[in-house]
Formats: sequence, structure tokens, C-alpha cells
Amino acid sequence: MSTSLPRTVLAYQHNAKLYTLSTLITSITPFHQLAEASRQLFKTAPDEGSLVVTTAETIFHPQGGGQPSDTGSITSPSDDGARFDVSAVRMDVVNDGVVLHLGRFADPAKTFVAGAPATQAIDVDKRLLYSRLHTAGHVLGAAVRHLLEHEIAGFDELKASHFPDSAACEFQGLIEGKWKEPIQKRVDDYVARAMPVEIEFWDESDFRREGLERLIPRDDEGVKLPGPGEKFRVVRIVGAEAYPCGGTHVDTTGLCGNVGVKKISRNKGTSRVSYNVSSTL
Repeated sequence: MSTSLPRTVLAYQHNAKLYTLSTLITSITPFHQLAEASRQLFKTAPDEGSLVVTTAETIFHPQGGGQPSDTGSITSPSDDGARFDVSAVRMDVVNDGVVLHLGRFADPAKTFVAGAPATQAIDVDKRLLYSRLHTAGHVLGAAVRHLLEHEIAGFDELKASHFPDSAACEFQGLIEGKWKEPIQKRVDDYVARAMPVEIEFWDESDFRREGLERLIPRDDEGVKLPGPGEKFRVVRIVGAEAYPCGGTHVDTTGLCGNVGVKKISRNKGTSRVSYNVSSTL
């Protein structure tokens, strides 16, 4: 794959309800021709004949930040044009800021040409489920912090998974089982209040103004992010918490549906609180 590809514009970060998008094809690459580091992003070995397509913009959320990738299709606008079925999406580690759409053409005889127009369409039901789960994870994190920040020695929020079958938030500190019911009540309260979920873009001064210096993102070497002149995407649950986050979300906590606190498990000084959301609203 060319190293001169422009960064992909992440349209989903500005509008998570954009389910179709007209864009331009920027490259089509057989999977086996990707750099090794890029191939390793896809844990399940693709079928022979799989390709990776890149586009100028994308509404496909790449797997990351605890959220699964979107699936869907990319099609040529002509009636007899090509259709590329997208099975997995990742953010490339070789070409900075480039989103990789993995899949196959429905008809191998009909393909794309770099520079040609195309239309993206995502699986809407999956997007809505993933958005509900992601917002619910932040609701749970806020509920646990507000209840236990001053009750648990060394408390901190660590990481989260928002996958349908393994949704959970992890915390520093030991959370006893007695807290399960109070956490559930606080989560229920936040959902019932239908608190607005807003997307904002902050620089370092914004984190400091909000008294949230602890949330300033850092790279693997501890260098503060974003850099000078850059901003970081933040999801604010109005009346609860704000989180640096690149994922998709519903508009209010009420749209999460019923959020169930399933289990609290503890291991080596950390606690994992698993959760689920109702299948329908």
C-alpha cells in the first residue's frame, strides 16, 4: 500500500447517525500485499481474495477504544457497478490516520478504481447496538466513580470493553460485591434522567479549565496529547462525567435502554464490573 495516502476523514466522529456517505476511493490493495504490521491488525485470517479499500472519508468506525468495528458495504454509484462487502475495519499503524476497510467484492469481475466515487452504507442495527453499549459503559463508569472514588483506596478508572458479549469496565481498587446494588441504582438513575450526551473537542487548556487534568491523554511514552494546535474528541454526559473518546454514542443516556450490572469480579488489586443492555429500547 502506498505510504502517501492522505489521512481518512472520520465522518462518524462528527455525526454517528450518518448511515450512508458519498466519498472517493483512494486505494484498493490485496490483503496479502499489506505491510505485516497492518495485516496483524486483523486477528482472524481473511479468506483468499480479501482486499482492503481506503476512502477519502468514512462512516465506518474502526475497532478500537473497546468498540467493535462497523460492517456494511461500499458501492459504485452506477446501477451495474461494484459492491464491496466490508467485514472488518481497522485504523492503520503504518499509514498514519488511514482507515482500512477489509472485505470482498460481491462480483470479482466488478471492482473499484482509485479516485472514483463510491457510496458507503453501514449496518445500522449493529451501529445502534454498539453506540448504546458504548454510552452505557460511560454511564457505568460515571456511576462507579461518583459512588466509590472516595470509598476505595487508590481508585481509578482503567479501561473498558463495549463488545456485546463481554461488556465491562475495569477499575483500580477492590470493589466488594455489596456495591453491586448501589451501582445498579445509580446507573438506573442516570438512564432514567435521559442526560444529554454531547461531543466536544478539547485542547489541553480545556481539560485544565474543567478540572480534568487526569484525563489529558498521553502516548506510550507519557507525552501529553493532543499536541500544540490539536484537539482531542471528548464525550460529555451532561451532569455526570466527560471522557476522551473516539467512539460512537446515542444522544441521551435514556437511549441506552435498560443497563444491567451483571457481576463484580476482583483480581490483583483491580475490579471488573460487567454489564449488558436490553436487546430493544
